Amino acid sequence: MSSPLLEALAAEAAHCRKCRLADTRKSVVFGEGNPHAGLMVIGEAPGADEDASGRPFIGRSGQLLTKILQAVEFGREEVFIANIVKCRPPENRNPLQDEIACCTPWLEKQLEIIRPKVILLLGKVAANTILSNQTALRAMRGKVLEWRGVDCFVTYHPAALLRNPNWKQGCWEDVQLMRRHYDNLMKKSRA
Repeated sequence: MSSPLLEALAAEAAHCRKCRLADTRKSVVFGEGNPHAGLMVIGEAPGADEDASGRPFIGRSGQLLTKILQAVEFGREEVFIANIVKCRPPENRNPLQDEIACCTPWLEKQLEIIRPKVILLLGKVAANTILSNQTALRAMRGKVLEWRGVDCFVTYHPAALLRNPNWKQGCWEDVQLMRRHYDNLMKKSRA
């Protein structure tokens, strides 16, 4: 991370004690990647590997995410990867609404600093939180959605793909759609 604003925010987040997740975490998993990324990838919450290392998406889900991004010609170093909550929920349970509410200001500040052109939302928790809805994942996939003027795409969380390999084709379609849209946005911004 070579953004003084992001680095200051990460340092502040490292001391966060706003919710119960601070009591059980090993690390605050702030996020990582290009501070000027055109694409920001947002998941749900850190898992055990991420909690131990302080880095997002480095376990089996992260390895799959890296392959998914590479398949549509994005390197991890080109994007910024973060989660809805910055600390691991016990037993990898879904984050609770009050935990999400405590972490939302961190994520919103990240989004304000990075200012991505496109956001890829991984899974229902990330999609419902960012898009402020309770819509089913299947109803959000395959469309361009919007958060504060930023185009968003929704697909399955890599952990769900590991449990349900038959969903990989749908994810592939989602990320291809996102990539085409991203490329079109980049062409327009250069014109």
